Amino acid sequence: MVRFLSKKKSLLLLAGFLAILVVSCEEDLTTVGDNVIGGEPFTTGRVSYDVFAFNKKVDAVPTNRLPIYQLGFFNDPIYGRTEAQITSQITLASGANPRFGTFPQSTEDIADTDDSDATIQENETVTEVILFIPFLQNPRGDRDGDGVKDEVDNDPTDPNSDEDGDGLSDNQERLAGTDPFNPDTDGDGIGDAEDTSTAVNRFPIKRDLDSIYGMVENVENSFNLRVSRSTFFLRDLDPDTNFEESQEFFSTQQFAPAFVSDELFNGPVTITDEETLIFQEDDPDTEEDESEEAPERFQPGIRVALDTDFFQQNIIDKEGQSELLSISNFQEFFRGIHLQMTPIDRDIMVLLDLTDASITITYEFDDLDNGEIIRSESSFVLNFLTSGNAANPILGNAVNTYINEDYPAEILNQLDTGENASRIYLKGDSGSFAEIRLFAEDEAGGADFINQIKANNWIINEANLVFHVDRAALNAAGTVYEPFRLYLYNTENNFPLYNPDTENTFADSAFGVFLNYDALLEEVDENNAKYTIRITDHINNIIIRDSTNATLGLAVTPDIRITGAQNAMLSGGVERELPVGSNISPLSTVLFGSNIPNEDERKLKLEIFFTETN
Repeated sequence: MVRFLSKKKSLLLLAGFLAILVVSCEEDLTTVGDNVIGGEPFTTGRVSYDVFAFNKKVDAVPTNRLPIYQLGFFNDPIYGRTEAQITSQITLASGANPRFGTFPQSTEDIADTDDSDATIQENETVTEVILFIPFLQNPRGDRDGDGVKDEVDNDPTDPNSDEDGDGLSDNQERLAGTDPFNPDTDGDGIGDAEDTSTAVNRFPIKRDLDSIYGMVENVENSFNLRVSRSTFFLRDLDPDTNFEESQEFFSTQQFAPAFVSDELFNGPVTITDEETLIFQEDDPDTEEDESEEAPERFQPGIRVALDTDFFQQNIIDKEGQSELLSISNFQEFFRGIHLQMTPIDRDIMVLLDLTDASITITYEFDDLDNGEIIRSESSFVLNFLTSGNAANPILGNAVNTYINEDYPAEILNQLDTGENASRIYLKGDSGSFAEIRLFAEDEAGGADFINQIKANNWIINEANLVFHVDRAALNAAGTVYEPFRLYLYNTENNFPLYNPDTENTFADSAFGVFLNYDALLEEVDENNAKYTIRITDHINNIIIRDSTNATLGLAVTPDIRITGAQNAMLSGGVERELPVGSNISPLSTVLFGSNIPNEDERKLKLEIFFTETN
């Protein structure tokens, strides 16, 4: 990621050399060179216009049906500490009225009186219940595709590097299924390069974990997780809208301790970047050695054993009863699961995709084998949320609760003042965002500048908003997790200011899309950083197509591909639609606004590069 941003920086420097002359909006334009386009001379230049920023505080945001959920504690040294809890519905993965074992419960109920030797009481017994929620992973964490994540790859751009020096390249080991960090994967004394009998893919692969904040390198990172039964009914539809619209649940709604009951797990969870491998046990009654078969692989994540007696009584023993006969019956009976984390030695916040979360109930049951009763094994899966369609991308319901410390007084006093800001305060969750106005503080004043640009007959080649980070404020606070990208949008329609159809994209990842738009954090040097957001299309729409010079919104986001807006509560009870992405990011920053001296190079401004035909 750092190398990628450095390349972006070099491109920006090149653009700076090409645009030789910088002029302010009050100065006359100066020709920097004459060329001929269709026989007509032209002039090029750059002009800067004023931009006005206004800080806005967010009191509460809707946090149900989110693409990503937060769990844990995040200690922001500037804005204060946040705790995130999750309350989620649980759904029957196989649908309503599930069958456990071979026969439905109605058949088991008459097994002793139906005069058939083929039906028996199955006596299903839960042996294990596993909650599993994988951690998010960086899709660009292995750039050379050799199976070794960049963080531990000696040469992350060369797939032919050899980590363990066994004569096989990392990519060859990936294809062969041997361990690139062990020259003798199976430990038989024969190196991987010469060994032709090594069992393949029997080692855990290290994955590049993403969106875990508070981790310390080379230290065992863990937290205490409490899993409880939720007794709160999460309605899908809002009765105040005659059940025609989805029910909104806000970040301020707390479910624990009032709406939790049975404790299903309470203990430590260790964060590891390695997969978990589960090998089969050898069955002594068979000729084959089952332990030599390929293991079941689980990605790094939260993987804990839940209370078996609870799921015996509330799931398996309910087979054929009213509680499982329909989805609505089940949701009324089994309200959901509540997840709450407490730190062990440091605050940790993890972002989780609940569509990948599951509870797997493993059980044994009596089965017939050639007339003999044996014990067989099966499993049943409960889901949290599931992926839907374009109209309803998330099926099911879960709510994030955010418990925030109050902002420091020096920041609160800069929010909702109605004054052009000297500093812009951005924080995700129920935090803060900024409104941005181009050219003037009001639309009428901006129209004068727009009309002047039209009269100049300019061709707008590029238009940028440059937000400089207040690095001194961040450094003074301590360790701050800065957002790697900012989200700029039109507050009138809540559309982002990038156009996916015309953007430059090289990878479908948070940092590989919409590179013309940019908005990536660029480290100029150790004391200076900035976000450059290209809004060329937006300015051309205003100048050429007479679009409205709408107020823009600026917010943090974990991924600018997450679009859409939800109704949020601002200070004073004001309702406003805000980007969904801002609701699911714990990150924050402080930027320079425009209410600082003109000579300060960090002043927020709109830069326009133009061509004027004569």
